[in-house]
Amino acid sequence: MRFEAGQQPLLAGDFVRLEPLERRHAAELALAAEEDRETYDFTWVPRAEDIDRYLDLQLARAADGSIAPYAQISTATGRAVGVTAYCEPRAWRTPDHLDAVEVGHTWLAASAQGTGVNAEAKLLLFRHAFEVWRVSRVDLKTDARNARSRAAITGVGATFEGVLRNWSPSKYPGEEGALRDSAIFSLTAEEWPRRRSALLERVARHRITA
Repeated sequence: MRFEAGQQPLLAGDFVRLEPLERRHAAELALAAEEDRETYDFTWVPRAEDIDRYLDLQLARAADGSIAPYAQISTATGRAVGVTAYCEPRAWRTPDHLDAVEVGHTWLAASAQGTGVNAEAKLLLFRHAFEVWRVSRVDLKTDARNARSRAAITGVGATFEGVLRNWSPSKYPGEEGALRDSAIFSLTAEEWPRRRSALLERVARHRITA
């Protein structure tokens, strides 16, 4: 199962607009990546000088259909403040029907954290996956040590399923060649109506605060 290259839709909300990732986003992403890097914990976020190589990798994956990456655009500033993606597409009913997908490869500049951008981005991604693609499940995962990321994933309504040990190569600086434990979360189609209501309420609270 592969994503159709170049076919992912633009997803727009009040706080964030998710645009298919392109090289034109490079300069703004380089600035976003260099904001307070202590907020990234164990999340893989490129340095400014590595943005071009990072885009090469993500766009190559997009071309072969293994991911569908997005630039997260803050509607308040009109600038790219991070990246997210659909990845790990899976089919089991028929070869051409998307049954499950992961939301991952996500990072967000420090200045955009806690502003409603992440909550609304997840709302947009989940809603498209469940209501347009009709998937049965959406996965999310993070380094098991990443308490900030685990809290954020729980905060958007995902259910913690457990930790898979030695699940994938660590991307944390200084751990090249090591394996990491991954904390696995999910939402299911049956849960989505309740989770959608909670996410809509959370985004609305940010709207009132703004």
